[in-house]
Amino acid sequence: MLDSLTAESVIDHALQQGADFAELFVEKNARHVVSTLSDAVQSVESGINFGIGLRLVYGSKVLYGYTNRTDREELLRIVSVLAAKDLRDPVSARQAFDFSAFEDIHPAAKILSVDSETEGKVAYLMAANEAARSAGEQISQTRGSCLQREQQVEIFNSDGLHATDVRNYIRASLTAIASDGGEQATGSWNDGGLRGWEIEAALDPRKTGEEAARQALINLTAKPCPSGRMPVIIGPGFGGVIFHEACGHLLETTAVAKKASVFHDQMGEMIASPIVSAVDDGTIANEWGSINIDDEGMPTQRTQLIKDGKLTNFLTDRIGAQQTGYARSGSGRRQSYKFAPASRMRNTFIEPGEDSFDDMVASIDKGIYASHMGGGSVQPGTGEFNFAVTEGYYIENGKIQHPVKAATLISTGPKVLKEISMIGQDFSLACGMCGSVSGAVPTTVGQATLKVDDILVGGNA
Repeated sequence: MLDSLTAESVIDHALQQGADFAELFVEKNARHVVSTLSDAVQSVESGINFGIGLRLVYGSKVLYGYTNRTDREELLRIVSVLAAKDLRDPVSARQAFDFSAFEDIHPAAKILSVDSETEGKVAYLMAANEAARSAGEQISQTRGSCLQREQQVEIFNSDGLHATDVRNYIRASLTAIASDGGEQATGSWNDGGLRGWEIEAALDPRKTGEEAARQALINLTAKPCPSGRMPVIIGPGFGGVIFHEACGHLLETTAVAKKASVFHDQMGEMIASPIVSAVDDGTIANEWGSINIDDEGMPTQRTQLIKDGKLTNFLTDRIGAQQTGYARSGSGRRQSYKFAPASRMRNTFIEPGEDSFDDMVASIDKGIYASHMGGGSVQPGTGEFNFAVTEGYYIENGKIQHPVKAATLISTGPKVLKEISMIGQDFSLACGMCGSVSGAVPTTVGQATLKVDDILVGGNA
């Protein structure tokens, strides 16, 4: 996408201004979105963004700029502007570019640059809507979406790196709204991956619609949730969002290097229950949060964060490694060319255990089963969180009694890790978007059903 001679000239100019390191991140991003409202197509949107990000490093100082132009003069001008206050004699020389060809471990077939597959996506969403509406007269409306994206990146840096990658993303979702005339409740379902529209073969529109409607109808009849400290069972898949938000971000060197994480000085120490092992893995084939190389051109890898309760690794990008001394983990990620990379999660999950769901329920006198989790808020640095339960049930005398609504889970990531006493075998993953200093990136969360012995539950009973 960018001429190598131009890249050489720009990086040479940056090093002549005294930069220790210089990098060009070239991106072309095509996007296509089909949105529906009940049985009507609401919109079909598409577009292409292109740009180049320029990063200069002076010691621990990072300077960043970007442009939509590829001409040499504009790129040289940006470098000069960035370096204006930090000019010094050259301290390093550019190494000759050595193109690195990486194996594509996430192949895609029906990609956006070949065909947008609009008719097939509309047909899928219409069938899912019909299945949801057929679940009951109380389902008043649905909202559907199919998002497909094709991101091409090219990276040059002063260490001689020249690498390219193509990432194909697809995500389909449906939200159902149930109403009884006085109240409304919602339910949703989504799936996605690092692949093309061939994912259609694995998507059952009837299952999609029925699951979204089932959640909405259950929530419509749910009773107010009791509040107080109690044991809670957290369901599989998206239940892992609590670990991701309240603990995972504290293991990124973005926070560790600033000592803004409570874990910054606890490497090798027990930070969780001995039954907890957690991983961040970018190598899982075609998973939503996977990558071939990170946005600094480093091959992705599997990183064991916690093993049997002990902190074993942090997630590290180039600058994070420089600041902390920990090895890079291929975790440098960014939303687009408009952002400098930072250490970010990929597919982050708690590994499965051997406990059964029935044993978890039977062990609780009074508590909550949070089968599906939603969004929430997290306090950076401490991991204090407040997460909504989108589908929950009250447990009493070792049995599930009835669904509850308006439940929230309140605690801190470090505390929750030590309160996990049982982990099930029903491991699954769920896709989402994660926002941080380098923008929003596709990430996957996951876990098997697990039991937290003590957590504050907010409710309005």
